[in-house]
Amino acid sequence: MKDSYGRIIDYMRISITDHCNLRCRYCMPEGISQVPMEEILTYEEIEELCRAASELGISRLKITGGEPLVRSGCPRLIGMLKKIPGIEQVTMTTNGTLLKQYLPQLLDHGLDAVNISLDTLNPQIYQQITGKNQLHEVLAGIGQALKAGLTVKLNAVLQPGINSKEWLSLARLTTQYPLDVRFIEMMPIGCGRSYRPVSNQELLLRLKASYPDLRTDESIRGNGPAVYYRIPRAMGSVGFISALHGKFCSGCNRLRLTAQGKLKPCLCFEEEVDVMEILRGKKKGCNGSSAGERKRRYNGSSAGERKFRLQRSAAV
Repeated sequence: MKDSYGRIIDYMRISITDHCNLRCRYCMPEGISQVPMEEILTYEEIEELCRAASELGISRLKITGGEPLVRSGCPRLIGMLKKIPGIEQVTMTTNGTLLKQYLPQLLDHGLDAVNISLDTLNPQIYQQITGKNQLHEVLAGIGQALKAGLTVKLNAVLQPGINSKEWLSLARLTTQYPLDVRFIEMMPIGCGRSYRPVSNQELLLRLKASYPDLRTDESIRGNGPAVYYRIPRAMGSVGFISALHGKFCSGCNRLRLTAQGKLKPCLCFEEEVDVMEILRGKKKGCNGSSAGERKRRYNGSSAGERKFRLQRSAAV
């Protein structure tokens, strides 16, 4: 599937809940309202949508939240999606606090890889950032995932004056364990607008100063826009996702589905299509139709063409 700019769209990120058991200040601080379950896509609706997406060329899925593991049955959903013809990979992003508990079920249902948020290795700073004293649980989950042979990536968001001095300790985890560490620039969206980002350009210069033999890692290490480097003799790579100082729109390959059924081509723009209305037959002409009829209408409707056949709001 290609959009009008010639980009291949084969990846979809799926939020299955807006709930989270942490209260990270830049993401979901205390006081944020949450959506009732009846306004959230059911697992069966997500499966139906992913079947339609697969027929149009989506082959890789990422389960996200909120925190996906706080929603009951998350491993079962992963198993449902893995069985869809054409779906080659199902991965998950998590804060890691519940990973050790659910890892056996996730592996049984075929999870291919996991991304884990880890901004600090300091328990006090972890509690300052997340509002919870659960760093031990996260580290235990990472250890168990590595022991099981799962592909693991750690995502770190640095904040000046809080955890920005830990960049080297985090980067050096790639020399100790077979995992990747990615530094993600704070995006000026949502609660992140209130925080000053740490520049990945400056971070890379510091990493090169610490490791003059640092080399570019051009191997394919995931589905996203990260640029990777390898410390000599390291087991993993250090990645940079530069939302502010990098330009990667030309290589964008993804769509995003919110827990409330909004399909979004880009986080930086407001454009979205409400596919929940279509899935639940609320759009004019859909009442009483079968799932197959709704899917055909979805695939052929202007909404479907704008989201499954377009990327970045350009019609094919």
